Amino acid sequence: MSLDRVDAPYQPYVLSLFRFVTGLLLFQYGVAKIFKFPVLPYFTNVPPLIMTAGALELVLGALLMIGLFTRISAFILSGEMAFAYFLGHMLKSGEPVFLPLVNGGTAAILFCFACLYLSTSGGGPVSVDAALGEPGRRHHFGDARFSRAAE
Repeated sequence: MSLDRVDAPYQPYVLSLFRFVTGLLLFQYGVAKIFKFPVLPYFTNVPPLIMTAGALELVLGALLMIGLFTRISAFILSGEMAFAYFLGHMLKSGEPVFLPLVNGGTAAILFCFACLYLSTSGGGPVSVDAALGEPGRRHHFGDARFSRAAE
């Protein structure tokens, strides 16, 4: 008995949990940028571009949390995080700083790829998309594999 067969029935639910936590973390950044809560020194006087990013994180992070329009929300957030890394971290000082540990962009990279994954995998079974039947859902070979493993 392999570990893949043991945890396969739980994988879709862990995907839903992953989607919720990713949305919650992005949502908190939006709240901090827009509503200044909690009070953080680097979000006190944010420029309009950062306020726009905060609005995206607030609205789309909330949509990710409930799992509504998951794929498009995650895709937009993935692009925003890539943009945030290159503009706000790598080129922040005017001269490129490539190492994420040095430029503070580790979270932006992780959010970028987490959202890119969610844009391809969807929100999982515990989501509004799943409750609505998620029109346009593409079934792929992996879904059949996991459903057979659960039997």
